[in-house]
Amino acid sequence: MYDPILVQPMRDEVTRVGVKETRTAEAVDAAVKSPGTTFVFVNSVCGCAAGGARPALALAMKHENLPDQAITVFAGNDIEAVKQVRSHFLGYAPSSPQFGMFKDGELVFMLERWQIEGRHPLELAQTLKNAFDEHCVKISA
Repeated sequence: MYDPILVQPMRDEVTRVGVKETRTAEAVDAAVKSPGTTFVFVNSVCGCAAGGARPALALAMKHENLPDQAITVFAGNDIEAVKQVRSHFLGYAPSSPQFGMFKDGELVFMLERWQIEGRHPLELAQTLKNAFDEHCVKISA
């Protein structure tokens, strides 16, 4: 397990933009199984991928179309919660960082570490916004 003091700034970077921490398996299940869209971010200390994923998430969370809820778990610390999230990511290998989206409990979007590494946060944010536009209720002007 990572030192909680070490990971706190990485947690804060995500919660500051409106993403809710889920630290138990029960909290994960409640979010994933709820009606509407649930966006999930598996946070990580990995500098090569998470260092770009967190800023991309912050940019995407400013988009006009957003999921009904956004949650996060921290790989290496929220052991039960991460295990539970991954049990819902059927067909995908464990990855951190990782983004997923559920619509009415069904996995409809996945962005794995190998798709995150080496990409600029602006490019990643656009990928996330495209997923929001595709799966989330559009806000009418």
